[in-house]
This record gives sequence, structure tokens and C-alpha cells, in this order.
Amino acid sequence: MNRTAAIILATVCAASAPAEDFLDRVDEALTRSLFDDRFRVRLSGTLDLEAYHVSQPPFGLINTTSRDLFNPRLSLFLDVQAGSSLYAFVQARVDRGYDPSDDGARGRLDEYAIRWSPYADGRFNLQAGKFSTVVGSWMSRHLAWDNPFITAPVPYERVTAISDFDIPSSAQEFTHGHDEDSSYDYNPVLWGAVYTSGLSISGKLGMFEYAAELKNAAPSSRPDSWDAREVGFSHPTYGARLGLRPTPAWNLGLSASHGPYLRREVQSLLPAGRGIGDYEQTLLGADLSFAWRHLQIWGEAWHSRFDVPRVGNADTFTYFIEAKYKLTTESFAALRWNQQFFSEVPDGTGGTKSWGRDLWRTDAALGYRFTPHTQLKLQYSLEHEAGPRDFSHMVGAQFTVRF
Repeated sequence: MNRTAAIILATVCAASAPAEDFLDRVDEALTRSLFDDRFRVRLSGTLDLEAYHVSQPPFGLINTTSRDLFNPRLSLFLDVQAGSSLYAFVQARVDRGYDPSDDGARGRLDEYAIRWSPYADGRFNLQAGKFSTVVGSWMSRHLAWDNPFITAPVPYERVTAISDFDIPSSAQEFTHGHDEDSSYDYNPVLWGAVYTSGLSISGKLGMFEYAAELKNAAPSSRPDSWDAREVGFSHPTYGARLGLRPTPAWNLGLSASHGPYLRREVQSLLPAGRGIGDYEQTLLGADLSFAWRHLQIWGEAWHSRFDVPRVGNADTFTYFIEAKYKLTTESFAALRWNQQFFSEVPDGTGGTKSWGRDLWRTDAALGYRFTPHTQLKLQYSLEHEAGPRDFSHMVGAQFTVRF
């Protein structure tokens, strides 16, 4: 941790006034307008330098065998506006994987989509491509510059005993629990921003908001499943969110999603006469946000049911509530409380057993924006999981340069 923390600190010191002037000029140079401003193109991005010190095995989706991890990430965003009704965007990344890991660097396209908005008041939008799910509200602030924390909440990163490509041979095997040394082989309730492929409609009607989507994979699916070239639309997932803004300070929402969660490679491992489409994830959620002066509060609660081969329905309930308080014009503090609970399922011996370990996690973060282009965040997380693992922790630092 000392070496990686020193790298981040050195980068912070380098972000002086001359560097800030340079970033301002870069921002201007990467924005172009053509044809009397009817066609606009903007290229922007962020450079994130992250350092983690974690317990072993690490919790969440941090994928490393070491206690210390340095995880750089370059994100590029291309936004194109054509007239008043057509908009397209692309998000490309170069990093060590969608989730923090000790793998080698590689590039990929996380998002690419086109949106048609025929009405100026935003009552209807049609979008097609690869983009984040419409369910929930955390997606709107999941990027490093907007997220008060370094990591995602528990529903979006805590792996369960569910696996999309490892089918239990019996209920007894399923309730035995997953191998913590290979936890990245298992799935959370929602996997990060869920950049799945498909279509969506959305809009605003007075104080109401709506969104619905048809996607190629379930919210719990891993990043390898999000591209339509990897997983097609033979077993689609349907999702929707209804929102209410009674006042500018409040935003309330209800979400639902339903669709198969298994990958096609497991077809031969399923019971005779059953197919991928017979095993689905059903997700129901509620979200809220509130803003007042220097205080912002967000919360989400999710109930997920997985139909597990040779087991039946496996249910889990998970939620988080987080608050961000602006201390000064440059600094903020944030606190998040997370919990997850698991139902009981048949254990294969005539009884029942919980299919997961209940847990709670608390995340605390401090952030400082040196300039409109540079930000530093520090985070400490403490997790308690029922069973032999007991307590584990994570210390993280993230320095972001935005251009």
C-alpha cells in the first residue's frame, strides 16, 4: 500500500495550476460544433488511479490474490448530438478488467448506443445499443467522478452462491457454499452498472418518470455476457422502472426485472428436459433520493429470486442507504450502510439451510476536489459476515483526473 499510495500522492502534487490550465485547453480542444451548431461532438475522459489494501480473500468484486493492489483506469467518452433529436455515445476503457484486479491491461467498449428523442419536453426516448440497465438509481452516479465512494454498494458487488456457469449437482452441494478463493466465478444480485445490450424506452410526464428495457442478459450477469456478440437475444431479460418526483428534493422509484441468468455453456449440465429459459432471476426493487442544502441521501432495497437447478427458488434481500455531506466547497464526507439476508432452501437431507451468509458492511469516505478537473477520495470499509469469516476490511484511495 505504501508504494501505490505514494504514486497517487505524487500525482496529486503534480496537479498544479499549470496542469489545470492545460486541462482547460484540452477540454476546449476536444469539443467541436459544425453546421451552425446542429452537429456537436465532444470527447472527454477520466484517468483513475486506485490503490487498495484488502483482507484475503477480498470481499466484493476485487479480484486479486494480494493484499495490496494498484488499479489504473483510463475511460474515454464520446458524445455526438445531431440536431435536436438524435444523440449517440460511446464509453471505452483501458484497465485491468471491469472490476479491480491484478490482470494485465486491456481495452474494451463498455457502452455504445444511439438515442432518439422526438419531443423537446423529454416525454419519449428510444435507445438501442449496449448501455447500463434502467432498473434502480445507482447507475446514474456509478462513475468515479460522481460516486461519493470508490466501491459499489453491496447489492452491486457482493457475490453470492449463484453461478451463471457452474450448476450444482445437488441441493447439498449448493448449500455448502461457494469457494471463497474463486469468488469471482459467482454472481451478485446486480453486477455493477450492468452494461447489457438491447433496447429501452424512457421519458418524463410531469412528476412521473418511466423506463423499460429488453436486454440480452440478466442484471446479475457478468461483464463477459453483456455484449450481444457473446450472448444473443434468444433468452431476453425484461426490466422497468417507474419514478416519482413530488418535489425537486425527492425522487422515488420502483423497479422490476425478469429473465434467465445462466450462460448457454451450461445447457448440457441441466436436468433432462430443462433449458436455460427455465431458470430465471426475478428482481424487485425500490429506490429513493433526497437533497437538502449540503446533504444528499440515497437508498435502495432489492429482493432477488433465483430459480436454481436441482434446488428451487433461492431468495435474497439486500439494501443500502448512503449519505453525502458537503463540508466545504471542495470537500465532502460520505457514509453508507449495507446489509444482505438469505432465505432457506432444501439442504438435500430432508431439512432446510440458508443458502448464503447474512452480512453487514459499513463504508466511510472522504473526498476533496482540488480543481474542477482533479479529485481525491479515501475510503474505509468494514464487513461482518455470519460464519467462520467474521470481520474483513478494505482501505482504498482513488485519484481522478477529468478532462
